[in-house]
Amino acid sequence: MAFMVEATQEATSMGMILDSPHARILARGLELCSKPPVLNGLTLEDHRIAEILPLAVQHKTQLIVLLLDENSVSPAGMEEKLALAIQLRQIALEAGMEPDDLIFDPLLPNLSWHDAHLRVSEAVKTVRMLASGAIFQEPVRTIIGLSNLRSGLKKYYSSHLEQVCLAMFAGAELEWVLADALDDELVQTWRLINQISRSRGS
Repeated sequence: MAFMVEATQEATSMGMILDSPHARILARGLELCSKPPVLNGLTLEDHRIAEILPLAVQHKTQLIVLLLDENSVSPAGMEEKLALAIQLRQIALEAGMEPDDLIFDPLLPNLSWHDAHLRVSEAVKTVRMLASGAIFQEPVRTIIGLSNLRSGLKKYYSSHLEQVCLAMFAGAELEWVLADALDDELVQTWRLINQISRSRGS
């Protein structure tokens, strides 16, 4: 599992992420990149399918697939999330994307949501199903925005909660995490998880 730096311009082996719901902004960013970045991202919304997906195909980038419906709503349950993943993957492949260039994000809630804990649990199950190969007969790549959980709420929740969630998603074979690299305790947790994973040959 790789740790991505949140809110910086740093690149990792995954590549730089360009994040915008507006295709014109992503197109401008693509002009400035010396290497193909990762675009964030595709949803079931018409304008993203019509405008952002072609950019990813044209520039041969990786593409984050956000499990959001046509109204930009993230379903709470695993089954609905997986149905979206199947639909969006088919749309992307028909447009010319390669399967390995798709990275699925089940979308974590903010802890202010009334059903936040249920949604976290369902997101973990969604990652496990996608990463195991149970849905597409082969493992697919996954990512989460861990910092979504405490956004605007850091005075009320400690980073220990993010550490617990990180371990849960690592156990589900999550590949990438967007998180605060300045949180020393969280980074130490990530390093320990990777150390244990390497020692057992994962």
